[in-house]
Amino acid sequence: MMADVQSYDAIIIGAGQAGMPLSMALARAGRRTAIIESTHVGGTCINEGCTPTKTMIASGRVAYLARRGADYGVHTGALSVDMVKVRQRKRDIVNSFCDGDQRRIEDTPGVDLIFGEASFIAPKTLAVQGNDGTLRHLSAPTILINAGARPSTPNLPGLDTVSALNSTSIMELDTVPEHLLVLGGGYVGLEFGQLFRRLGSRVTIIQRRTHLLAREDDDVAEAVADILRQDGIEILLNSSATRVAQDASGAVALRVMSPAGERTLTGSHLLVAVGRMPNSDRLNLPAAGIMTDSHGFIHANDKLETSVPGIYALGDVKGGPAFTHISYDDFRIIRTNLIEGGNTSIAGRLVPYTVFIDPQLGRVGLTEREAREQGANIIVAKMPMNYVARALEVDEARGFMKAIVDRDSKQILGAAILGIEGGEIMAMLEIAMLGKLPYTTLRDAVFAHPTLAEALNNLFTSIER
Repeated sequence: MMADVQSYDAIIIGAGQAGMPLSMALARAGRRTAIIESTHVGGTCINEGCTPTKTMIASGRVAYLARRGADYGVHTGALSVDMVKVRQRKRDIVNSFCDGDQRRIEDTPGVDLIFGEASFIAPKTLAVQGNDGTLRHLSAPTILINAGARPSTPNLPGLDTVSALNSTSIMELDTVPEHLLVLGGGYVGLEFGQLFRRLGSRVTIIQRRTHLLAREDDDVAEAVADILRQDGIEILLNSSATRVAQDASGAVALRVMSPAGERTLTGSHLLVAVGRMPNSDRLNLPAAGIMTDSHGFIHANDKLETSVPGIYALGDVKGGPAFTHISYDDFRIIRTNLIEGGNTSIAGRLVPYTVFIDPQLGRVGLTEREAREQGANIIVAKMPMNYVARALEVDEARGFMKAIVDRDSKQILGAAILGIEGGEIMAMLEIAMLGKLPYTTLRDAVFAHPTLAEALNNLFTSIER
């Protein structure tokens, strides 16, 4: 016989970047809310993603600049990296963010924060196995799933016998790897690859596709590869791992099939960075009748409602762009529709993102390839960063700026900024796109000199040239 069922107005599964603010917003609107979290408040972003990785990348940039000191006329002594200190700095910032967010939830009247694993036993009823050993049953007319995702494990023979790292465990190393093998050429593999190269590792990236960052235009991906090679990273494209083994000393032997034939790479560590999988498999979704795709991502419509009315999916668990800002925007949509009585959706929303290699790659809107595939009548504005005075002054002139413009409306359809603070420059173009400004507005704007922003004058002037 089922234990007593505790009723709420809303239940949220997962205290990530959508679930966390939503729990407080619902409670402030007078809806008694339970938020169930299996591990830690803040989700992937704060605990395993944005916050810790960018904190460590900052340490890598300091090491990079220290090595380049002589280029600026500054001479330093022998460089060494204290990986324990790098790790502790990361941990301290993560704990600060996580603890602060947990306190905000706990201090909000009307929210019950429950640590445990939730699974459906009926469409609107959950069993929660508490981390404290208790079992309870909860129900609500509105359930919101913000369960997130985790690193995928490829079907690679021998992998189960190897002490492989993923995007979480690699940040807990207490020494710098001698030779890091990175399986995967997406943004996770590139960010960690460059980070550990800067900290002193030899790095080899193995990418099964013909270029890195598979969704980017060829010229962008090729420029990224050139930059990483300049930093001393070995990149193997169109190459697939076929087997891996580890010997008694801990050395990893990765067999790779490449265009040049089969070879075996030997490294001290292996990072597997081949994507992420949703945590939907832990939720017993069939008990609720919630539909997923073949990869386990939850089907949701433009208003984030699943196949079951009253149940919504937010963030990474529903598939699509796996970015913190998208998860937070999902929260905004739910808040608007469920609390404020609005009528908004994800249809047509811009999806900006930044790959935090150095220099950064900021991206928004259509790529050139996508625009041409759609048959758009476009102009491509493109300019190398060594045309930008500010970039030259600080000796950070690698990369280029690129914008896709509609020839008829003169509106900006998309942009890729591979350069110093590329994410910030990209955001300026996103604002112009949101305001539907013609490119001529930026071409003719007066920006302060010498800033990176003023490069937009020359970028869009290049169209006339």
